[in-house]
Amino acid sequence: MIEVMDLTKMYGPSRAVSGLTFDVKPGQVTGFLGHNGAGKSTTLRMILGLHKPTSGQALINGVRKHDLRNPMLEVGAMLDAAEVQGGRSAVDHLQALAYAGGIPRRRVEQVLEEVGLAGAARKRIAAFSQGMRQRLGIAAALLADPGVIILDEPVNGLDPEGIRWLRTLLRSLASEGRTVLLSSHLMTEMSLTADRLIIIGRGKLIEDTSTADLLARFQGDVLVRSPHAARLATTLEAAGATVRRAPRTAEPATSGAPSPPPPGEELLVTGLSPAAIGDAALASGCALHELAPRRASLEEAFMETTQ
Repeated sequence: MIEVMDLTKMYGPSRAVSGLTFDVKPGQVTGFLGHNGAGKSTTLRMILGLHKPTSGQALINGVRKHDLRNPMLEVGAMLDAAEVQGGRSAVDHLQALAYAGGIPRRRVEQVLEEVGLAGAARKRIAAFSQGMRQRLGIAAALLADPGVIILDEPVNGLDPEGIRWLRTLLRSLASEGRTVLLSSHLMTEMSLTADRLIIIGRGKLIEDTSTADLLARFQGDVLVRSPHAARLATTLEAAGATVRRAPRTAEPATSGAPSPPPPGEELLVTGLSPAAIGDAALASGCALHELAPRRASLEEAFMETTQ
């Protein structure tokens, strides 16, 4: 478990982190979100003992990182995949870490296989692509099979296959009861990976909530399709809704594809629930061909939350 308690970091007169308090619990993937400059990287570095807090404290399994008896066995982290010696091979890099942590050498082969780098084990890191460096950094974080994993922007440079692999890996680690904390700017991927979200802005906590609860608070509009769209729009606006015409659907690519609805049939409605829209349509004698609530994306919810 990770505990952050009233954590503050000052750089001269500048306050990078201000009174930050949150927990990261085992058994789930926790996403750490914030705009550039929000204090995410500074917070992660204080959790890992790389930066000294001005006040407050960050604990891993109840103690500071420096006080862990065998830190590599308890916490694995990747903050910057580029911070490696390019002249070494992947296997040499991991073997050096294993030697320093008293980890069996066979574990090096296991993690290289796990992250998909077994075939490039003898290749110099300087020749690695960004995605390969990311995989190597993740391998280093997992080397000692720790119970706490902290990853900063692990998706950078990964192709779609690599992103799916990482998502599956992180959720598997959490299902084993491990504590997983990761930051990322890819909101779509975070919505598919994270069970819980910690959102900060200007070094302060904005949200500590589940992904599902955050999205539920930001209900999107409702797509309504009706052959009586103009009359229905007037009825819904009278009931307090905001109504706008949906953008026209692109023409089908092939003659066998379904034809798009006629212009003007589709409306986007906000301010009324789907049930209220259906009741208003029935009362006004307007037929409905489609009534589809559209949830806000995590990106939309994040932007609204940090406004």
